[in-house]
Amino acid sequence: MTLAEILKLAPVVPVLIIEEEAHAVPLAKALVAGGLYALEVTLRTPVAVECIRRIAGEVEGAVAGAGTILTASARQAAADAGAKFGVSPGLIEGERFDGPLPLLPGVATATELMAGLHAGFTHFKLFPANVVGGVGALKAFSSPFPQATFCPTGGVDAKNAPDYLALPNVICVGGSWVAPADAVRAGDWGRITELARAASQLGKAT
Repeated sequence: MTLAEILKLAPVVPVLIIEEEAHAVPLAKALVAGGLYALEVTLRTPVAVECIRRIAGEVEGAVAGAGTILTASARQAAADAGAKFGVSPGLIEGERFDGPLPLLPGVATATELMAGLHAGFTHFKLFPANVVGGVGALKAFSSPFPQATFCPTGGVDAKNAPDYLALPNVICVGGSWVAPADAVRAGDWGRITELARAASQLGKAT
């Protein structure tokens, strides 16, 4: 699947910090049951890569991705674990669109966006969206950069996600609210499925 196809699967890409490997499969199954399929497992815990491997191998319907990719080697490691896409908080020096797996790089400014376009990217993560201008920034980017499409992440929640999704240059949003840490720790997969189902109805990715 192309990055655009993956990001169009649902209006929300869950941003996941998984502390225990045992949580990976039931968490992914709960999110998929609620209609969220592209899952960003951030590389912020020691078990993250193995969680990606298990989700990719054991959860039907899930498209496992890796978040917080900071280096070329991390991009390769994510691909080796079975990730189908990667997400970075910024541009990685020397990394281009073509690589071991499709990459969604983060940008916060027009200068970064221009550098990303020069490297062959067309889809970007606006990050941290609520800090760098949010909806207003995306509207401002739309005229000089009509070829750029965004997945705003950072401060996005169920209340403001519809405002982002209504923009023509937004393909989806990223957010952690669909998998609250307390629900994951408690194994409350039913609650997570309910949150995912509500998120999946926020709007159609275009």
